[in-house]
Amino acid sequence: MSDPQAGAQLADLSLGGIHVPLITPFTAAGGIAADALEALAYRVLDEGADGIVALGTTAEAAALDAAERDLVAGVCARVCRERGAVLTVGAGSGGTRAAEEELGRLARWPEARAALVAVPPFVRPGAAGVLAHFTRLAEASPVPLVVYHIPYRTGQQLDAEALRALGGLPGVAGVKYANGGIDQETVALMADLPERFAVLAGDDVFASPMLALGAAGGILASAHLATARYAELAAAWREGDAVRARELGHRLAALAAALFREPNPAVVKGVLHAQGRIPTPDVRLPLLPASRRPVAEALDRLAAL
Repeated sequence: MSDPQAGAQLADLSLGGIHVPLITPFTAAGGIAADALEALAYRVLDEGADGIVALGTTAEAAALDAAERDLVAGVCARVCRERGAVLTVGAGSGGTRAAEEELGRLARWPEARAALVAVPPFVRPGAAGVLAHFTRLAEASPVPLVVYHIPYRTGQQLDAEALRALGGLPGVAGVKYANGGIDQETVALMADLPERFAVLAGDDVFASPMLALGAAGGILASAHLATARYAELAAAWREGDAVRARELGHRLAALAAALFREPNPAVVKGVLHAQGRIPTPDVRLPLLPASRRPVAEALDRLAAL
């Protein structure tokens, strides 16, 4: 990201608003339901999403082989090109060299505007190691990076100072902030952000309070459903309509809680299947399909919206 073209990409990138990390729908035979994926992508964008994320955790990317990941990225790239929407692609690895190689592959999709890259999972390199990791990746990546901070998956907690250091790197555009709650470090981060560093809410239940604190938007699996309402929520906070934002935020938080009763994306897929939008509710092992009760609860929450 040190070349002038890469710098221009970062300057031109807007990550505000709602971005939907698309699920990967499967056919009854277990393959990728590409037509259903395409329809989902078009629909969330037409209903007000500002962008989509391909190959995130919600996409079960770890359970897809290389050809399947390419298929998913290609479908999403085509839709974003046609709609003029922001495409972010999940990439990265626990090892820096492997992550560099994976990021290099994104050059095949010129529609990709950013890469969502998790803090290295499991190895817990410490704040200095995380900073060194992303420094290398930012130099190698063909697109700006969005750091995925999700401590309960990575085992690596980062405080406000560490996240500000990451946000100051050339080539880092923002952070998907999924801290598991809102605490003192969250407030400290939001009070003093690096220039052009977008904080995107990543915990669906806490999307509204994060927007109230000044988050630029969110990457929210729940926004597969009631997409227009999530776009309305972001607009209400942006425009200072706190009364409307609070009321809508509480209702969307209840929906999000229902959708995350079981491991993501099982309940989201169960609801989408019940709506007839994907051919099966299937997930791949080690995930299991959602049980009936949380799907029914989520459908009730949607009806109330």
